[in-house]
Amino acid sequence: MRGSDRREYPKTHKMTTPNNYKALVVRETSAGKFERNVEQVSFDFLPKNEVLIQVKFAGLNYKDALSASGHKGVTRQFPHTPGVDAAGIVVSDSTGQWKPGQEVICTSHDLGMNTPGGFAEYISVPAEWIVALPTEIDLMTSMVLGTAAYTAGLALWKMERNGQSPEMGSVAVTGSTGGVGSMAIALLHKAGYKVLAVTGKPKQAAYLKSLGANEIIDRREVDDQSGKPLLRPRWAGAIDNVGGNTLATLLKGCGRNGNVAAIGLVGGSDFSTTVFPFILNGVNLLGVDSAETPSAIRQEVWNRLASSWKLDLPEASSTLCSLEEVTERMDTLLNGDGLGRVVAVL
Repeated sequence: MRGSDRREYPKTHKMTTPNNYKALVVRETSAGKFERNVEQVSFDFLPKNEVLIQVKFAGLNYKDALSASGHKGVTRQFPHTPGVDAAGIVVSDSTGQWKPGQEVICTSHDLGMNTPGGFAEYISVPAEWIVALPTEIDLMTSMVLGTAAYTAGLALWKMERNGQSPEMGSVAVTGSTGGVGSMAIALLHKAGYKVLAVTGKPKQAAYLKSLGANEIIDRREVDDQSGKPLLRPRWAGAIDNVGGNTLATLLKGCGRNGNVAAIGLVGGSDFSTTVFPFILNGVNLLGVDSAETPSAIRQEVWNRLASSWKLDLPEASSTLCSLEEVTERMDTLLNGDGLGRVVAVL
């Protein structure tokens, strides 16, 4: 975390159920515009799901900024509270699966999309959406990691199950200065891989190397316009946040039997390639859907992030803020000026 943004937070948790609670609420005006404000809201604002959680920390993601801007592809109905990442303590669980006072993580699924999300003092979710906080990390750390590290972890989990290993060579990471990209670099480095960080922000080279990148390459080098069906292999695998022609280039330039994990589409949802990377070089294209992963796999990835994949992140990789500051941080993210992770302290 950045030293200037360090804040004290409670080391013990007091479970309370007041009449109202504080939440960031996005409302649609009669003019079709969207306004974001921190409000005191009634518990009637929450759906009647199985588990009530008192939120302590919530991580900020690009999807949250889209939801807060009224993107109907993310959130259909307003008023709404965004926040796809939340960590806190169980207040109650009608199923009996989770005990009051238990520390838990809730990410993805429909949280923060059409279910009121983590930028609030409380959330109400189905029991199967939750994973237990691993004992090796605390709640704040889980949100520094958040969906970003979990998605990167799920990508590496799939790649390694499909034969990827450090001995095969370097792994390229696109969108490397973003939340998921940053975590992917740190995670691959921790797991023993050499990392090629692909970026259009050369001024962030020192930051990327502090995460564990071995080499920085310009994103234009991963945007092949030659029309060739195959390229000279330059990486042994890749984690791609961009999509579009970047994804096609990663496939064409991947070494034999390597794995390319597709986890984002900031550069476009369509791409064009041939079958040659697959049938001549045995390259594997792996889809990573972090939103609806079965709970057992989700828990396994989180356990690894807390143990064998536990990250020693530089201070610049995360920033803490108050709930009231989240709106400003969302605007920064939408403008493409975000760096690393932002975590709200509730």
